[in-house]
Amino acid sequence: MPERINRKNDELREVKFTRNFTKHAPACVLVQFGDTEVIVTASIDEGKPKWMDKEDSRGWITAEYSLLPSATHTRCQRERSKISGRTQEIQRLIGRSIRSCVDLTLLGERTITIDADVIQADGGTRCASICGAYVVVEMLVKKLMAEGKLEQNPILEPIAAVSAGIVDGETRLDLEYIEDSAAQVDSNIVMTKSGKIIEFQTTAEGNPYEREQLLEILDLGQKAIKEIIEKY
Repeated sequence: MPERINRKNDELREVKFTRNFTKHAPACVLVQFGDTEVIVTASIDEGKPKWMDKEDSRGWITAEYSLLPSATHTRCQRERSKISGRTQEIQRLIGRSIRSCVDLTLLGERTITIDADVIQADGGTRCASICGAYVVVEMLVKKLMAEGKLEQNPILEPIAAVSAGIVDGETRLDLEYIEDSAAQVDSNIVMTKSGKIIEFQTTAEGNPYEREQLLEILDLGQKAIKEIIEKY
């Protein structure tokens, strides 16, 4: 079974955010959680989605997620005409997470599209994507305010996400792929800076686990999320 080397069970991998990683996107960041690397960008279109009611004055935030073919140990197929259930789930999670910390009415009738492209996967890609999504939306909002297109900051509170789980009977934070693939319990935690829960996905991959272990995972995640937000 996988053992941790040079990292405690409650310790994050090295987390890094490199802003303006590409030059054409209005907002871009390279997110690194250890060997997991994701390029996250945000673009904006004037006007809300067609499916929204005409009387609805809110804006909208949506997300797309993809794995580059060489991001994993074996080449994965590009999802051109049909996306997998996993990809749909992650895209919806990213979108929900960011919308939860933005006042869409203050955003106005605009649509922000977040693109998260995983260039190297070693566990926790959805969590890294959510963290990057918050960073690029914050960057984009600052630009809109500087240009006089927004009168008030629509961001309610910073958010972040982190993975955790139970491996070999031990509660561990920020699982690498080798740990994630062997975990008895697999969790993803999305939370605000003040500790409000946005999403807590946790699944027993084998035997059921105790309530006390669930709370231990949640507490571990909350502590780590505060650390991640400080790195923004």
